[in-house]
Parts: sequence; structure tokens; C-alpha cells
Amino acid sequence: MASPSSPPPKMASRPAAPTRGAGALERPIPNNRSKASVAPLGTGLLTNYSGAGQEDQVGPRDPRPGDSQVSSPLEVAESSVARVLRRCTTIPGYGLLWVLVVALAPLGLPLLYAVDRAGGGRRARARLWLFAIVFLSYELAGVAVAGLLWLATLIWPGFRGERATAAHARLQSWWATGLFRAAARILRLTLEVEGANALKPGPLIVLMRHASLADSLLPAVVIASHGIRLRYVLKRELLWDPCLDVVGQRLPNAFIRRGSGDSAAELDRIAELGRNLAPDEGVLIYPEGTRFTPEKRARALERIAASGRPNLVARAHELTAVLPPRTAGVLALLDASTAADVLVLAHTGLEGLASVADILRLGASERHIHVRLWRVPRASIPAERDKRVGWLYDEWARVDAFVTAGAR
Repeated sequence: MASPSSPPPKMASRPAAPTRGAGALERPIPNNRSKASVAPLGTGLLTNYSGAGQEDQVGPRDPRPGDSQVSSPLEVAESSVARVLRRCTTIPGYGLLWVLVVALAPLGLPLLYAVDRAGGGRRARARLWLFAIVFLSYELAGVAVAGLLWLATLIWPGFRGERATAAHARLQSWWATGLFRAAARILRLTLEVEGANALKPGPLIVLMRHASLADSLLPAVVIASHGIRLRYVLKRELLWDPCLDVVGQRLPNAFIRRGSGDSAAELDRIAELGRNLAPDEGVLIYPEGTRFTPEKRARALERIAASGRPNLVARAHELTAVLPPRTAGVLALLDASTAADVLVLAHTGLEGLASVADILRLGASERHIHVRLWRVPRASIPAERDKRVGWLYDEWARVDAFVTAGAR
């Protein structure tokens, strides 16, 4: 999506505040981390970061012995019939829905605007209708371009391999960045990013907080826009999004079946993403496994209490604004990518928006999204498994402290 022609807004900055963990976990963010930049999204969005200059471009590295090349997608364990049936459902369904929301917009938008005004809200329903039009348009455009890329691989053999992968990665980034920009304009969101100088060089294992429907678009805006090509660990249910289904499965992403009894196979797929990461690559995982809600937190605490690991129970109860991290996927990535630093992506501003019903109830307009990044050098991550679990809880306590402070 092209950047608007209007000049970028004036930037406001503030120093990064120290974060506090629980008890002995307290430690401030070092002063060499970048200050934050704040701007309305959609105007100069991809350039309003401090501490992330263009001088630190890096190139690919040679593979190490034992590395597994991940230049092709990790196939989802499903039959071709199931895949075709799903896409024959979702793609025409999204097309029909697009026709309906566009055709009914002249009637529906004024009506919803009047309902929002009568209810004293911030036009949440009317804004959501507008965003639905944009979202469905991006979905159908992404699938159409993916079809053209598929034809290109048939006609032009030289386009296959890395060239096709790079083209699909650009399409994925365009889709996510464009959707986030559209949401920002329609809902009047602003974005503030601290610590962008921690983004380069790679390789990186990115640990990201998960709080809402919208935060899954943040990595494209905050990380991929700075030249880091991400591989994603995603829940399998997202295959019902046709653009993620078609494009995401042509890239080295892993769509994981949550609650699967075949956990060893799923962990192998996650580990495969972490192998042979180049200096301009990273792999992103949501350690919480799902979006935060108080009910999910209660269930997570019950699960940990029943797991026979009493040392983690007290630490999990200390986390009040985030879910306790699921450790297996993170540990698999750390084992698979022995050279990668860890980048933690914490954010506030999207709390309570776990579903469309939440957005209608609470409103999603005029929110300020505050992102804080910090990097953990590989040398400071313990090698022993139990100590790594403790280290992960340390980092997640910092995320919890940041979210708690932002909610005040």
C-alpha cells in the first residue's frame, strides 16, 4: 500500500521508562535503547522510528553444518481434498460478503452512524463497517495476486525458489501493513515504538504478547518494515482466512493445531522454523498461545497447578496482565537456532479487544498503541532447560510490568 502523499507529522518523543518485574526480577531498560516516536498511523508510518537507521543493512550468511534449509513452506498436515474444500468455501464466501457490504453501505453506514450517535459512542459500528470493506478488499486482492504469482512460477522457471518466496513475503507484508494502516486511519489510532534500534541485526527469535485481534498485524509494521523477514508460528484456525491460507502456506510459516495430542510433531514444525535463520530473518511466536482474557488466565493457572511443577505456580500467579508463557515452543526455537538473539515485543493500547463483540462494546477508536522492544543477547540466555524456563518467566514478568504500568 503506497504511503500517503501528505507530509509526515511532527514527532513527539519521550525517554523510555524503566520497567519493573516482580521482586528480584526488577531491572531497568538500559539507557542506550532508543526513545519513542509517536505519530498518527497512516502518515509516514514506516519512517517514524528512532534508533533504526539504514546503515546497518546485513546480507545472508552461509549455512552452518547441521542446519536445515527452510526456503520452502512447511506443509500443513492435511489432505489436498480438505484444503481445496476449505478454499472453495472461504474464497467465494469472502467475495460474496464483499459484494454485500459494499452494496449495502449506502444504507447501512448512515443507519449505523445514527445508532452510534444516539448511543453516545464513537461511531464504532459505522467505523467497523468501513473497515470490513477494506479488510475484505485486501483479502481478495491478496488472493488474486497470489494467483498471479502461482501462474508466474508455471510460466517462468527462473521465478521459482527464492524469488517466489521473496515475492510472497513482500505480498504478506503489504497485506498486513496495509490493513494496519487502514485500521489506524479509520479508527484514529496512534503508534509509539520504543527500542527500534534492537531490531538489527538478526537472526532473531521474537517473543510477542498477544492481547487482541489487531495485534497480529503489529509485527509487519514494527519489524518486517525494517527489513527483517519473519517466519510465523500461527494457530491452525487462521487457515480459514483465505489470504493467510494461500500466501502463508507458500512461506516458511507453521500453522499449529492447538491442543493436538501429537505435540512432538508440532514442536518439530516449530523447531524447523528456527533453523538456518539469516541475519535478515527472524521467527515470531506468541508464548501465551492465545489472546489474554481473565477467564483464560484462570484456566492457565489451573493447568500449571495440575502440571506437577509447583515451582512455576507462584511465578504464574504473579503475572496479572498477561498469560503465563507456554514454554515448549520457545524452548524448541532456542534449541534449533543457537545463534539467534531474542527480541521481546510488548505492547499496550489494545487491551480488551479479543473479539468483534468486545470492539462493539468497548470501542476501538482513538486508542494509543505503545510498543516496547528489547533485545536479549544469546550469551545471556541459560543453556540448561530449567534455567531457560526461569529466564522466560523473568522476561514475561517485564512484559507484565510494562502492561500493568500502561493500564494505570
